[in-house]
Amino acid sequence: MTADVTRLIAYYKSPLGRISRALVREQVIGLAEDVTGKRVLGLGFATPYLRFTLDKAERVLAFMPARQGASAWPREGPSHTVLCDPLEMPLTDAAIDLTIAIHAIEHVADAEELMRELWRVTAPNGQLILVVPRRRGIWAQRDNTPFGSGNPYSGGQLDKLLRDHSFVPEAWRDGLFLPPFQSSLVLKSTRLFERVGRLFGPAMSGVICVRARKETFPAVPRRKREERFVRVPGLSTATARQG
Repeated sequence: MTADVTRLIAYYKSPLGRISRALVREQVIGLAEDVTGKRVLGLGFATPYLRFTLDKAERVLAFMPARQGASAWPREGPSHTVLCDPLEMPLTDAAIDLTIAIHAIEHVADAEELMRELWRVTAPNGQLILVVPRRRGIWAQRDNTPFGSGNPYSGGQLDKLLRDHSFVPEAWRDGLFLPPFQSSLVLKSTRLFERVGRLFGPAMSGVICVRARKETFPAVPRRKREERFVRVPGLSTATARQG
């Protein structure tokens, strides 16, 4: 099930949403490193994590899937948001230096086709940051947050998906050791849960964060357009029977 934009906005306004955004954003900023002068794309519902790029990047785009819906972002100034089909992004080849995809890949029916499209729009040696729910994590098991919808991934599945489509993983991070409960006691103990959770290793985390670099040549050729869509036969208007 794809989370719609109204539910996503409501979640990130909630106490748990604000805390989870802060925790995941720490990992995203650490993986992104210096974005000065880069062309940055946020894919899915990445806007809660993109503000750090606005002042430094050459340009920042926020592509939101049509099935999800879109909201204007940022609140001040011209909107950077584009409503589009993530499998047919309105970009030229090699247009993006860094893509940050959050609430994206787990909601796409054809993840392999999305990876081909991401390879197409990424510049040579460009980078891709993916944040996805961990398959065995508690966040993927509960549907009270956006991380509980869609198709979660294990680390091995994500590594294979990237390498099969000519992206080489460079750095891995784990996030959201906090339980996904809107409880004041849990929320007040956020840092304690994060410290204790990390002692038990990645298996306790709710999301996997990875940065990968684009290889020069695609491992899998892009499907032709007509192979990606089912064509519906044209229907002619029937002639009314004469009485």
